[in-house]
Amino acid sequence: MGMTMRTLVGATAAVAAIAVATPAQAVVPPEHAVIVCQSASFYANYDSSSGPSGLIRVLGYGNKVGHTRGVHPVYNGWAATFDFGKGDWGYVRIECLGGYDSW
Repeated sequence: MGMTMRTLVGATAAVAAIAVATPAQAVVPPEHAVIVCQSASFYANYDSSSGPSGLIRVLGYGNKVGHTRGVHPVYNGWAATFDFGKGDWGYVRIECLGGYDSW
């Protein structure tokens, strides 16, 4: 196997390993959406036994966020969401997400 083929195989294996080790929310770019509630609490974590935890901040109506329906997780109505304004992931109530592909 030549040096070029070996490099290509190694690079492909490295990309595959990263894709497997990375959470779904980081692998799939979030679909553009906005907050459609007057205010939406944005939490760092969600635990199925105790609910959301670690309030990061409150997002207001019209904040630009991301969530890809059918790909990013939703637990008991709490959707994994990317805040484009601050560049971080958290959980917001699914009913507060709307305006998909509006920007």
